[in-house]
Amino acid sequence: MHRRPTALATAALALSLGLTGASAAAPRPTAPPHGSPGDIVTAAPTSFHPLPGQPTGTRAWHITYRSTTAEGAPNTVSGTVIVPDDGRTGSRPLITYAVGTVGLADSCAPSAGFPKGTTMEANLIQQLTARGWAVAVTDYEGLGTPGDHTYTVGRAEGQAVLDAARAAQRLPGAGAAGVTKDSPVGIMGYSQGGQASSWAAELHRSYAPELDVKGTATGGVPADLRKVADANNGNIGAGLILMAATGQDAAFPELHLEKYLNEKGRHYVDFMKKNCVAVDTVAGLFKKISDVTVRNPLDEPDWQRRLRASNLGTREPDAPVYLYHGTVDELIPYGVGKQLRADWCAKGATVQWHSIQLGEHVLGAIAGSRPAADWLADRFAARPTTGNCD
Repeated sequence: MHRRPTALATAALALSLGLTGASAAAPRPTAPPHGSPGDIVTAAPTSFHPLPGQPTGTRAWHITYRSTTAEGAPNTVSGTVIVPDDGRTGSRPLITYAVGTVGLADSCAPSAGFPKGTTMEANLIQQLTARGWAVAVTDYEGLGTPGDHTYTVGRAEGQAVLDAARAAQRLPGAGAAGVTKDSPVGIMGYSQGGQASSWAAELHRSYAPELDVKGTATGGVPADLRKVADANNGNIGAGLILMAATGQDAAFPELHLEKYLNEKGRHYVDFMKKNCVAVDTVAGLFKKISDVTVRNPLDEPDWQRRLRASNLGTREPDAPVYLYHGTVDELIPYGVGKQLRADWCAKGATVQWHSIQLGEHVLGAIAGSRPAADWLADRFAARPTTGNCD
């Protein structure tokens, strides 16, 4: 008999998926991108609500902006810029925020859910705007814009996160409210957002050095995709493996995912691309990669090469990092987070590591969010940090 996930595991998967109900797709850019990464293609007023109709005392804009694919080509990404409506005009801190997994359909994009109060991590984002900080939230490549979402492709995610900060600084309305090129920048994210924010931290020096990044708070990081896939094969997160394979295939079509899928696998990929996947559906789709494939693509050299290209820990973040992970995380193994800490520390990075005792995936996000924001507040206040690598 198929075993259903426990309530806590279901909640954990809900958070990692950042689930939203189906909603209208965000407006799409009508022209190809021109100019530089971070340049705004379109901008329109929107609203930000953690729950349906809940006021937040903010102004918000839906934007599309220029970014870069994993292979270096220009693309257009959508997102949201949120600024406290507090009358402040002097330069204020800016958080570029990376959400956890929301699904593969355009209707799942954070920007599509913010006006309706259905984006799962909006309550965590509201805690940041309550501090007087502006927040830029990327939708990532292919989520809310033409093309398929390149889910789990680290370089594309990290670039989209950095370019969202650039775009916020170039948005006139936000500029009038204190988001300027002089704004101190913090990078933040958990789960898929942990991958994206960590990639942004590693890429900052080479990709967006003009951003005044003071630090990165990142948690539940899938720093080694193959290890995460192996841990979830046969477990509750098995559906996420197929989502990740779909995202890699979107970025690198030469991988030809379709030739590895059986009929069930093709059905699930088609379903995922059209929906914000429900928790029970993802958790109960299948238990093993072999259930949806005729041959495991993760055993193939070209797939392994692409997965390794998204590994973290190969570059030193040039600003301090607050890294946190639950000790009993059932989706992203605790050992993966510890290894990222070790890799960054070995390269000389300033890392403040925090283990969340008995923390499963959802608890890691909730328990870690406020200390992570407090740590960023210290960076904005120019308080020193030496990390705890020793």
